[in-house]
Amino acid sequence: MSAPGYRLAQLAEVLGATLHGDGDARIEHLSIDSRKPFPAGSTLFIALRGHRHDGHRYIPELRQRGVCNFLVLADHHTTTPDDCNLLVVRDTMDALQRLAGWHRSQFRAPVIGITGSNGKTVVKEWLFQLLRGHEHIVRSPGSWNSQVGVPLSVWEMRPEHSLGIFEAGISQPGEMDRLRATIKPTIGVFTNIGPAHGENFHSDLEKALEKARLFNDAEALVYCADHPAVCAALDKSALDQRVALRGWSRERNGWLHVVHEQRSAQGTRITVINDAVSFDFSIPFTDQASVENALHCVTLLLHLGHGPQWIAERMPHLAPVAMRLETVEGLHGSTLVNDAYSNDLASLAIALDHLGLVAGGRPKAIVLSDIAGSGDAPDLLYTRVAELLKRAGVSTILGVGPHMQAHAARFGPGMRSFADAQALLAAFDTQALGGHAVLVKGARSFALEQVVQRWQRQVHGTVLEIDLEALRHNLNHYRALVSLAPAPSGPDRHRDEGRRTEGVKIMAMVKAFGYGSGAVELARLFAHEQVHYLGVAYADEGVELRQQGIQLPILVMNPEPVPFEVMLRYRLEAELYDARSLAEAAAFAAAHPEMPPVHLKLDTGMHRLGFTAEELPELLTQLGQAHKLRVASVFSHLVGSEDPAHDTFTHAQLAQFAHMADRIDAVLGYRPLRHIANTAAISRFPEAHLDMVRLGIGLHGVGCNAAESALLRPVAALRSPIAQVKTLQPGATVGYGRSWRTERERRIATLPIGYADGLSRRLSNGVGRVWIHGRPAAIVGKVCMDMVMVDVSDIPCTAGDMAVLFNATHPITEFAEAMGTIPYEALTGIAQRVKRVYVQG
Repeated sequence: MSAPGYRLAQLAEVLGATLHGDGDARIEHLSIDSRKPFPAGSTLFIALRGHRHDGHRYIPELRQRGVCNFLVLADHHTTTPDDCNLLVVRDTMDALQRLAGWHRSQFRAPVIGITGSNGKTVVKEWLFQLLRGHEHIVRSPGSWNSQVGVPLSVWEMRPEHSLGIFEAGISQPGEMDRLRATIKPTIGVFTNIGPAHGENFHSDLEKALEKARLFNDAEALVYCADHPAVCAALDKSALDQRVALRGWSRERNGWLHVVHEQRSAQGTRITVINDAVSFDFSIPFTDQASVENALHCVTLLLHLGHGPQWIAERMPHLAPVAMRLETVEGLHGSTLVNDAYSNDLASLAIALDHLGLVAGGRPKAIVLSDIAGSGDAPDLLYTRVAELLKRAGVSTILGVGPHMQAHAARFGPGMRSFADAQALLAAFDTQALGGHAVLVKGARSFALEQVVQRWQRQVHGTVLEIDLEALRHNLNHYRALVSLAPAPSGPDRHRDEGRRTEGVKIMAMVKAFGYGSGAVELARLFAHEQVHYLGVAYADEGVELRQQGIQLPILVMNPEPVPFEVMLRYRLEAELYDARSLAEAAAFAAAHPEMPPVHLKLDTGMHRLGFTAEELPELLTQLGQAHKLRVASVFSHLVGSEDPAHDTFTHAQLAQFAHMADRIDAVLGYRPLRHIANTAAISRFPEAHLDMVRLGIGLHGVGCNAAESALLRPVAALRSPIAQVKTLQPGATVGYGRSWRTERERRIATLPIGYADGLSRRLSNGVGRVWIHGRPAAIVGKVCMDMVMVDVSDIPCTAGDMAVLFNATHPITEFAEAMGTIPYEALTGIAQRVKRVYVQG
C-alpha cells in the first residue's frame, strides 16, 4: 500500500463485488461489530449474517455516526442509505476471508500459523515475548482464532512487519481450508489434540486431520511427536512429503529430543538434544502444559536458527499470559485492569472494550506507554491512539514514555505525561483516580506492572531503590577528573575522525541490567546528562534501549554471534575481536555502506577477547582490505588498575596498547577513538584517559579505594518488609536442615527475600545481617529461595516494618564483603523480580 489503505474500487475488483458509490474512498480498517469504536471515514463495515444476528440492521445507526463504507449482501443493498459506498457480494463472510487472504498475499514476510486443541494463545504470546527484540511482529490479538477473528488479525499485517504469528481454531469440518487461504502460513505449530471442539468430529483423528490442513502449503511444521492423533494425522495427510517436520519427543529421538526435566519450586529445568548438541534451559513454570508450550517454542526457535545459548538466556523470562487483562481492586475505590504486557493498536482496542465492561458507567482512565515497533510515523500513530481513546470515552490519560510526552497535545486536556513509570509513581496523586476504572496498558519493557503493584490494595514486597541524584553526583565526580567536554550530537558525530575531538569522552556501562539498577532508566539519565556512549554486553540489551527511545551510540561488547542485520536495524556498534568477526563485518559493510561503525578490541594482557600483538599483522592486512568498514574506536581492558601491586603491568599494557593503536591508525589513514581506562584507571592513571573512558561500578558509588568511595554517594538501597514475627522457645530450630538452634527465648522475623532475589546462601547462620530501625539483626538458619529469617529479639518491630540489607548508611561494599564477593556481583545478582523504585535524592 503506497498510500494508507486500499481504494474501494480495488477491493471491489479483488472480490468481484458490485460497487455503488465512490470508488476512490480509501479503506484502512475492517469492522464487524457496530458496538466498537472505529474511524468512520476509513473503515469498511462488513455486515455479517448469522443464526442470531444480522449486521445489516445496524447500518442506519452506523451511518449516523459517519460511517459510509459497507460490505453488504446482495439482498440488502437496496435498503441502505443512498449516500453510502457499498460493496455488494453474495457472501460477506467469504468476502471478509478472501479480502484478508488477498491482503496477506501482498507481503513476503514469514508467517507462523498455530493450531491445536490447547495452548495456541500461550505459544503465540510466548513466541512474541521471545522474538520481539529481533522481529517486527504482527500477531492475533487475544485469542482471535475463529473464522472471523483470523481475517481481522491478518488484516493488521503491514509492510514493516518482519514476522506474523496467527492462531487458527476450528469447530467443524471444512473450516480450516478457509483459514489456510487467509493465513498462508510458511511455518506451522501443531500444539496437541484434546477434547475441545470435538462435538462435530467422529474421532480425534478426524479432528487432527482437519487441523493439519492448515499446514498443507507450509515449509516447516513444529509438533510433539508423542501425541498419537497428531502423528497419525501427519502420516495420513502425507505432510512429510511436502513439509519439513520438526517434531520434539520425550519417547524417541525426534528432531528435538527431551532427555530430562527437573522441577523445583522456582520452575522447570529441561535438557534437550538437537542435532547432536545437548543443552539446558529453564522456565518459571512447573505444570505440564507450560512445559509442552515451552518445548514448542524452543523447537521453533531452533528452526529459525537461534542457538542454544540465545534460547537458554530468554526462556527463564517468560511471563504468564494470564497476566493480561487481570482486574484487581485499587486504591481509593478504583478498579485496575492490568494489561502491562504488550502494546499495539489491535490489543489496545481489545483492552479498551474490556475497560468499558469493567467500568459499568464509572469514569474511565488509562495509563498508557509508548507503542514501540509499529512502523507507522509517530504523528499518524499517536493520532490514531488519541482517536481510539476518545471513542472509548476515556477521560483521564496518563502517558508514559518519550513519545507519549512528545505527542501529549493530541490527547486533549485530560492528558498528563511522564518520562517513565517511576516518574509517574513519584509525581501522580492516586486520589485523583478514586472511583475510576483504570486500564494499565503498556509494552512489557516499560514495566507498568510496577504501577499496578503500587496502586493496588495491600501490596507489599522487597524493593531496590535507586537514587538518581546520587548517580548524577557520581557521574559528575568522574567528569571532573577527566574534564569532559559536552558531547557532540547529530549526524556530525564521526566528522573529523582524523583528529582527537575536544575533551575526553565518557562511556557509561549499562550492561547486566544497568549493574542491577535498570538499564533503561539509567540510559535515560545518561542521555540527559550528555554522556557520549553507552556500553552493553549483549545486542539484546542494546535493542531494548533502542526500543525505549535511547538514541546514544551503543557499543555491544559481547562475543555472542549476532547478525549484522540486527546491528544495522537498531544502530548498534559491534566489538570486533578476531579475524572471523572482522571478516564478517567487512563483508557486511561492503554490501551495506550505512552499517554503523565498529570497535576493535585489542588484547594487551587480559587474555579474554581481542587481537594479540602476534595477530596484529593479520589484523592490519584485513583492515587494509576492508575499505568500507568504519572504525569508531580501538580499545583494550586493563587487568589490575585498582591494585598498586599491578601498576608495572598496567603501564606495560598502556605502552603496548599505544603501539598497536598507532599501527592501526597508519593503515586506516585516520585516528579512531582510543579507550582503555575503567573506573579505577580514571582515578589512578590520568595518562590512560586518552580519548574516552569507560565508567561502570564508580557510577554506583564504589570507588577504587576507601578514600574515593567516601567522595561518592551510594546509589542503591535494598529493603524488604517483615512478613511475620514469632517467638520461639529454647531448643527450637530455624530453617532447613535445623542448622540454627535457639539457646534462649528468641523473636524471629521472616522477610520475603531469598537467594532467588540475590541474597546469597553464604549469608546463612549469622554470617549476614540486616538492619531494622537502625539496629543489626543477624540472619539465622539457612537463606531460603524466597525468604530469610533474622533474629529480632532485641529490636522492637512488627510485620510491615522495613529491613535494610544495604543503603547509604550500610553500603553495598559491606554487603558484598559478607557474601565473600565484590560489589559487582552483589548488585548484578539482585533479581529482576525485585521491584525497582527510582527516586530523586
